[in-house]
Amino acid sequence: MSDSIKNTQNKKVALVTGALGGIGTAICHKLIENNYFVIATISQENPERIEKWCEDNSFDANNFEFIAVDLTDHEQTMSVIHYTIDKYDSIYALINCAGITRDSSFKKMTFDQWKQVIDCNLMSLYTVVHPIFLKMVNQKSGRIVNISSINGLRGQYGQTNYSAAKAGIIGFTKALAYEGASSFVTANVVAPGYTLTPMVEAVPVHILDKIKETIPMNRLAYSSEIASACMYLISEDAQFVTGETISVNGGQYMS
Repeated sequence: MSDSIKNTQNKKVALVTGALGGIGTAICHKLIENNYFVIATISQENPERIEKWCEDNSFDANNFEFIAVDLTDHEQTMSVIHYTIDKYDSIYALINCAGITRDSSFKKMTFDQWKQVIDCNLMSLYTVVHPIFLKMVNQKSGRIVNISSINGLRGQYGQTNYSAAKAGIIGFTKALAYEGASSFVTANVVAPGYTLTPMVEAVPVHILDKIKETIPMNRLAYSSEIASACMYLISEDAQFVTGETISVNGGQYMS
């Protein structure tokens, strides 16, 4: 038995895509605090980045398995997911927060900008979710949380690709919830508003101030608040919640 398998004893297993991003990192913090073993996908092999990430976040690397995979590569990802299922047998929670942006007005948007965002943010859901969903249905338990966005609900100038993908995630999740319900597998969405991640922190202060003016609570979301919504949805308290979208946006958009 490998060390990674030993570390899962008495722990539920969660798989997180986009784990090293701002929101993904906050989700990993919550999972570790709640005694989960985390399988974290990363875009490419990078031991130095993983080591620094663990150090920066005071993570014990023994609580993780890091899997390098290009989520837009269907065959590679399917192989990795099946390997993971075979190795750990039971995956209790799947949280999909991998995503990219390639912003441009639609008039100037190239097909490649469109395709990259759709492939990473939406098409990859089939590849990641399908084998895990089948396993969850067979084991009669499981929690799936997909990260969408405020802009998947309301749209955004310069983000037809991103808004389309994030809206698609919501439709996908609602339909999946119907199929999983009889097997006690829930599927839900968290739709963050503007969130204080390292990427957003790099935006000039005057632009951030203008964004805050559009938010009734007059601030950005904290990554930990997005993670808390995810943790609720995978908790026992939420076992009767499925097909829902939780918006965490400070009242910026109310649907």
